[in-house]
Amino acid sequence: MGCDGGTIPKRHELVKGPRKVEKVDKNAELVARWNYCALSQEKLRRPIVACELGRLYNKDAIIEFLLDKSADKTPMEAASHIKSIKNVTELNLADNPAWSGDKESIKGDKYDDPQSARFICPVVGLEMNGRHRFCFLRNCGCVFSERALKEIKSEVCHK
Repeated sequence: MGCDGGTIPKRHELVKGPRKVEKVDKNAELVARWNYCALSQEKLRRPIVACELGRLYNKDAIIEFLLDKSADKTPMEAASHIKSIKNVTELNLADNPAWSGDKESIKGDKYDDPQSARFICPVVGLEMNGRHRFCFLRNCGCVFSERALKEIKSEVCHK
């Protein structure tokens, strides 16, 4: 039966310690940041805009957020710093020719690589999947990898 004198329980058998905090998968977090709108949590679709913090949004989600000024709605934390449409920049993104996510119907019979990206750097060719840093120019909205901007060393749009 146990605890009838024949066995002596150890401390770890009687005392349960604090629960371990579950860690967030970093790859899943990167995929979510680069593939989903930070405000509406929907898949990113053109036109895509970015704020000065580098968060990506669907433009229609930002417009709906700015137009809905009802008193009962509290501002979302992801977009509380956006006060007008001038605070965001529309991005000119280069499509990845190797990406086939929306081109084929999803039947569940093929492997979808979550690390494959919809967009790439037009200069170097790096995928925009969260492994590499990307920058955008505020005046034109062109998006480049940080590696490409270091190689070229100019603040002028390359297009």
